[in-house]
Amino acid sequence: MAFAKTFMRGGKVAVAGIWLSLASAGFAQVANLPSGSPVSPDQSTSSNSGTNAQPNSTSVSNNNSNNNPYTNNQTISSLDVSEKGQSDLLTLDQILSAKNAPGDKTDNIIKKPPQPGEFEKYIEALLGRKVPLFGTKLVLPSLRDFAAPATATVPPDYIVQPGDKIDIALSGSLEGSVEREVDTNGKIFLTGVGAVRVAGVRNSDLHDLVARAIGTKFRGFTASVTITKLRGIRVYVTGLANNPGAFTVSSLSTLANAVFQAGGPSEGGSWRTIKLYRNGRQVADFDLYQLMRGGSRVSDVQLQNEDVLFIPPAGPQVAVIGSVHEEAIYEAKPGESVADILAAAGGANTVGDPAHFVLYQTGDPERAGPQWLATSLAAATPIGAGDIVQVLSTGTLAMPIAQQKVLVRIEGEVQKPGVYFVPPGTTFADIVGQAGGLTSKAYSFGTKFTRQSVKIQQQESFKEALDQLEISLAAAPLSQDPTLAAGDRDSQLAAARAVLVRLREAKPDGRVVLGIAPDATTLPGNVVLENNDAIYIPPLASTVGVFGAVYRPASFLIDADHKGKRVRDYIDQAGGSLRSADKGGIFVVRANGEVISKKRGSLNTTVLPGDVIFVPVRTQPNLFWAHLRDITSTLFSFGLSAATLVAVTK
Repeated sequence: MAFAKTFMRGGKVAVAGIWLSLASAGFAQVANLPSGSPVSPDQSTSSNSGTNAQPNSTSVSNNNSNNNPYTNNQTISSLDVSEKGQSDLLTLDQILSAKNAPGDKTDNIIKKPPQPGEFEKYIEALLGRKVPLFGTKLVLPSLRDFAAPATATVPPDYIVQPGDKIDIALSGSLEGSVEREVDTNGKIFLTGVGAVRVAGVRNSDLHDLVARAIGTKFRGFTASVTITKLRGIRVYVTGLANNPGAFTVSSLSTLANAVFQAGGPSEGGSWRTIKLYRNGRQVADFDLYQLMRGGSRVSDVQLQNEDVLFIPPAGPQVAVIGSVHEEAIYEAKPGESVADILAAAGGANTVGDPAHFVLYQTGDPERAGPQWLATSLAAATPIGAGDIVQVLSTGTLAMPIAQQKVLVRIEGEVQKPGVYFVPPGTTFADIVGQAGGLTSKAYSFGTKFTRQSVKIQQQESFKEALDQLEISLAAAPLSQDPTLAAGDRDSQLAAARAVLVRLREAKPDGRVVLGIAPDATTLPGNVVLENNDAIYIPPLASTVGVFGAVYRPASFLIDADHKGKRVRDYIDQAGGSLRSADKGGIFVVRANGEVISKKRGSLNTTVLPGDVIFVPVRTQPNLFWAHLRDITSTLFSFGLSAATLVAVTK
């Protein structure tokens, strides 16, 4: 026992000796520095109480160099001497450090945006398209580190909190810098000065506070005080949040920051009333629409440690559709009107009707039908759950011809080509008269007259025809000749797909065939013009084109004795048809846009200037090529030019 006691006493002496040796070695690094400096690494050193105080000055002359702890400009190297070895018990810091250790970030993973709610699905089924919930586009799923320090500049009105780190740099009679962390009592300790309470002080006042504290002991210095690191605060996002829970955020974070970092409200959560509780008392009620639509952050208060955010159930949901700036499903607050919801949607857009809206009150079976209301009544019309507000478009309404102001383009063989703005009801005869009449070389039969409304119709019909071709192409493998080699079959399908792709690139031009005699010298004068009509009168054509499955596809000059020549004569002039030609499908496209097929006697038709003769290729017996052969001549009725068809079928 005596030996044990002696050993224990000896052990204590040995441990104490080791601790003193370590402390001596650590302090040896600053052994040449005078004690009592506020930027000393040892916060426990006593200050020199004999120094004169200057509390209101940060730069004061001082002739006493003995008070300057950095006369020799030594480099400070601090040593952290800890007493953690005195106990085997885990401290709170160790527990929190282990809990927040890197590698386990699963709590910071934001879930995907919430799934559409029942009302969203109802609107989608009603309209046949999705109408999103307003605000969901602002919240994107991502992996975020909520504990990341703030990188933004600390604002002047920021309140210093325990855990913040403050850098104090001195120059002049005192040279050096030190970083201090605000302790749980809200203080920092400066050697030679003592404890300085900084918690609760605005960032803009922090410099003067620290400078006055140092000035009570030292003179002739200039201080720079900066908050270098903000502590993280823990807040709780509860209620109907997409990702509820506790989050560590920057102490600069506001209510809106925390809501968005938590993934925003869930499909049933409110965007209009986010409540903030502090110490068991409600201190804020924030409407996110004020931020997202009005840009106002008046109620977006800065968060404090242990704040609780609560997202209650959403209020009445309303769909705003049609010609508004943002179609969406909006949340209405009690007492709001149709005017408030239209304002949230940005109001009517450029083509929207600003004078009227349509209201569907789906929540009221007796008034579920459409109600046509004036916009002036919107402020007096209360909004209800399930209502649908529609703004109709006026920019796309087709006006009667008698009310249309007409802009017409006329060019080619007229005396004064140009764009003319004419009153409603203007005819061909009127516009040709304004253009000075036709020239002597005008080829009236070949006039190209295009109309915008016809172009739209042609494009729709052309798309339907190509869709039918695509279906035929998809069915082609089922109807192939079984004796055909697999390689030949694949090459035919590839060729068919290439033709289909090139046809889809072609666009109808809206040409209208005019009933003009080949030898006419005027245009039909009774045709009433529409807005954006275009008229081109070409000169007398001097060629006839022969293309397709002939030996020598070309355009042939019309000689003096061209009168009386038939289509078969020009085919012979092109070398005749190839063996692969489909002679039964030969057709002619007239200069006026008219198409003459073999059923109408195309081979025996007298050729006119500007005609295009097309000899198709005989194809294998499958659905695609059969359909293509059947509609080839029909494609010209959709406004495709002869040159276009020749290009896509090469």
